[in-house]
Amino acid sequence: MREDRIMLAHGAGGVMMSELIAERIVSRLKNPQLDRLEDSAVLDVQGGRLAFTTDSFVVQPLFFPGGDIGRLAVCGTVNDLAMGGAVPRWLSLGLILEEGLKFADLDRILESIATTAGEAGVRVVTGDTKVVERGACDGIFINTAGLGVIPEGRNLDSYSIGIGDKVLLSGTIAEHGLAVMLAREKLEISSPLVSDVACLHELAASLLDAAPGTRAMRDPTRGGVAAALCDFAAASGVCIEIDETSVPLTDAARGACEIGGFDPLIVANEGKLVAVVPPDQADSALAALRSHPLGGNAAIIGEATASPEGKVVMRTSIGGRRFVEKPYGEQLPRIC
Repeated sequence: MREDRIMLAHGAGGVMMSELIAERIVSRLKNPQLDRLEDSAVLDVQGGRLAFTTDSFVVQPLFFPGGDIGRLAVCGTVNDLAMGGAVPRWLSLGLILEEGLKFADLDRILESIATTAGEAGVRVVTGDTKVVERGACDGIFINTAGLGVIPEGRNLDSYSIGIGDKVLLSGTIAEHGLAVMLAREKLEISSPLVSDVACLHELAASLLDAAPGTRAMRDPTRGGVAAALCDFAAASGVCIEIDETSVPLTDAARGACEIGGFDPLIVANEGKLVAVVPPDQADSALAALRSHPLGGNAAIIGEATASPEGKVVMRTSIGGRRFVEKPYGEQLPRIC
């Protein structure tokens, strides 16, 4: 493995990406907001607090079952703001267009962006457009940044997770990564898989209303649920223990993972959230998730325990226990 240059695995959401960010980026740009490595930065401004985030989208194919790169860009940024407890308000839109991109495809993507922004109640208020030579990108790359308003008294912090807190998952996992992979490779399975890409701001708001003591939330995109839980455990120093039989998974996703040899816990999602809540608010939080159209399959999948500190452990369906780790490098082709 080359040690002197960037590889695709450095962007896959696993250990190599975490090391790249920590050792080469954060180490040079250190500040209190960046150092926390949350989905969005919390900024104190006169009269309140804002959440600020940015993301880039390089998915291939541009159109896949259940969505496209435009919908993905809006939902991904809205969700990062929502995971910080913010009400999403404004987006920027940066387009890098490849020479030869069909106007019909560009128009379709822009219509999807407009429709999804309307669904989320956000406005695209600034942007930038560049065109690069043929072959320099996969048709179109999109960068979005987002700003949201954090209601007074709302403080989510993965460092605050404590022993006994419950871990909730808002629904079935792995559909997005599998749907994109199957579309890219033009593969078919008996039960079609559709991306779960969706804006989670209303689902998150329902959860926070029902469980105001919620410790932390994360949308498990690159690196999947495994990466989100590992980040929670590392930040808080507790052990996150989950039950394999409690993790929601469709038969289609399970079958595709078995065929491809994938662990569903590391496959990306774009319409699910993981939340950690106090034990006395877990039932209310679960009911709130299940009452929303995007949370009908929500489940309590585990809890925070004392040891092993900073680790994630799964009780398996056959009665054993195993550590859950972030993927080290690239596990699936690019999916966001």
